[in-house]
Amino acid sequence: MTPEQVAAASKPLVLGLGSAFTRCPVTLRRAGRLGIPGWAFHVAGRAGVLGDVRVATVTAALGFVAPDAVADGWDAAARVLRPPEVAAAYLAECCRWGIEHLAAMAGVTRLATLLHRVVDAADASAMPLFAAWRATPPPADSPAARAAVGLLLLREHVVGACLLASRAGGLTPLEAVLTGPEGESAALACGWPPPYPPVGPLVRRRLWADAVTDRLTSVGFRALTPAEGTELLDLLTTAHTLVQGRAPS
Repeated sequence: MTPEQVAAASKPLVLGLGSAFTRCPVTLRRAGRLGIPGWAFHVAGRAGVLGDVRVATVTAALGFVAPDAVADGWDAAARVLRPPEVAAAYLAECCRWGIEHLAAMAGVTRLATLLHRVVDAADASAMPLFAAWRATPPPADSPAARAAVGLLLLREHVVGACLLASRAGGLTPLEAVLTGPEGESAALACGWPPPYPPVGPLVRRRLWADAVTDRLTSVGFRALTPAEGTELLDLLTTAHTLVQGRAPS
């Protein structure tokens, strides 16, 4: 498989696995113990790695999330903790989730190794969240935690590439979300209220943006041999099956 083929095939697995810890009930309970609503923990946890920045900067970095929803989450979290502290808790939950869900996986050490090789080789240009997270040392050293952090990092890279490609293709953030696989449900989840524009005229732009996204993310996958690319896909599939088979905590 070529790097672009591996990038395209791994994209849905990376997007799902890289955000799975944010939907974990244990993560949401951690947010509650901190006194932060779940949505605020997601916004400030993900973007808090940028530091004490203005909400306009956070909105630009998150891209696909509605500005009002970003402001609500960022401000609610900031009333309780500084953004870097929320980001530290967010990363700790990612590691905790990895240890709880991936430690039993055969090949988890190899998964972590391949993920971080891709992440280390990826181009962070115009991707501030990915760059900031990649520069943050993980708080745990277990293979399962390293794999979870690798998934978080690679997901940020994919999302960053999709944002760049969508904007270059002439899609607004809302249009990009609406033309994605989850459509209007994703738009609602990202804080965009209806009514929504028709997506039919936007399909061609979305297809172009998807192709460019795969091209941008393929740079990191060039660090792998074709056999290693196939191996990574197999390991991601195994991880996805393992995580899907677990009952909610």
